[in-house]
Amino acid sequence: MDISQTTPHCSRSLYNRMADAAQRLLDDSVLSLVARLAIAGVFFLSGRTKVEGLLTLTPGTFELFRSEYMLPLVPPHLAAYLATYAEHLFPLLLVLGLFTRGAALALLGMTLVIEIFVYPDTWPTHLTWAGLLLLLIARGGGRWSLDRLLRIR
Repeated sequence: MDISQTTPHCSRSLYNRMADAAQRLLDDSVLSLVARLAIAGVFFLSGRTKVEGLLTLTPGTFELFRSEYMLPLVPPHLAAYLATYAEHLFPLLLVLGLFTRGAALALLGMTLVIEIFVYPDTWPTHLTWAGLLLLLIARGGGRWSLDRLLRIR
């Protein structure tokens, strides 16, 4: 038997077996859990930079929304509160896996606002966030979520 004819088949077969094993180990529930924790961390840590103590907004936060972020249609003072509280609430829901799709949709909306109005040049980062959030919107919280326990889709 010619080795040149069997090697590609053996390599492909080995690759396919490894791919099957990875698919069994990394099912949707694992991917959803990792996505929930990863994106929750990004937004929660951003929210924590805007507060002192539990949820007291800092003067610097109001200044950021007034002078740097400058969102259209929403007064800076209101935008500061809405964004900061959203960056605390929705990540918490994601960590718990509670109302996962709604929380992910809300954070995707925030991501779009940040991309369009605040930091349009950081689209590679925002695209990464959107990828994680879209996975959660499509697949939900997975097996290890309160959504599953409470039978919330």
